Amino acid sequence: MGETTVGVIGGTGLDEVLGALGPGEIHDLETPFGRPSSPVVTTQLAGVRVALIKRHGEGHVLNPSEVPYRANIYALKALGVTHILASGAVGSLREDLAPRQLVIPDQVIDKTFRRAGTFFEAGAVAHVELASPFCPNLRKVLAMAAAGFPTRVHQGGTYVCMEGPQFSTRAESELHRSWGASLIGMTVMPEAKLAREAEICYALVALPTDYDCWRAHPGHVDQVQLIDEILGNVRAATQSALELIKRAVPALAAQADKPCACQSALKLALWSDRSKIPAETRRALWPLLGKYLDGPP
Repeated sequence: MGETTVGVIGGTGLDEVLGALGPGEIHDLETPFGRPSSPVVTTQLAGVRVALIKRHGEGHVLNPSEVPYRANIYALKALGVTHILASGAVGSLREDLAPRQLVIPDQVIDKTFRRAGTFFEAGAVAHVELASPFCPNLRKVLAMAAAGFPTRVHQGGTYVCMEGPQFSTRAESELHRSWGASLIGMTVMPEAKLAREAEICYALVALPTDYDCWRAHPGHVDQVQLIDEILGNVRAATQSALELIKRAVPALAAQADKPCACQSALKLALWSDRSKIPAETRRALWPLLGKYLDGPP
């Protein structure tokens, strides 16, 4: 493998503090799938090249359904990103996953329905394996980075990705709990699917901010106090997530050459006859498919 480049996708909270990772070079990109949410900033962290992008745009102006997921992942791939550490605020569906703690989920239930969820269309068909939607190797790196960490970091759990932007009804929240799910959020899909299609290792640091709506709030807490509490939880969890990512990046680079199935996910997944893929599609998908195609893009 060539140089390790770690993409950091900042979700709610973290996108506002990505600058804490240091100044760098700004890449204002255009992709075949439109412009990314924000310019990508490349910098160095502990000697490792990192690429930073704000999922919701500058000033948090994109709701979860508006995020250009394909453009974001494509831009990171074009800049040589090999691994992605993403963050995202979530609601907790379990009593033991308390706000301000962190969770490294290992499974997803995708309930989104308004989002373009694949790069492969217009004459190119690929079916990637997604039994483990988060890279097991990258999850292990995060687990090692969490050893001795001052904030509790839970390993494993199922993330339900809903469309939003509205939050759950109480009936939906109880349904998700009955499924055995741990977290409810709005952004991990199709982001994780697209990372797998792009052969990029991907893991998520989830930031619980509240208990969704299945758990009744104390009667003495009014709406303003509740919002203030949630925002305080976001700020606290954001700082913890940033510190965990800063710990994980050098550990990741130290074992980046370890073989990973994520980085050959398309080897058996491309079902289309290569000779039948239209030239325009070949050019558009060359950063993803080039090593599996003959000739120039």
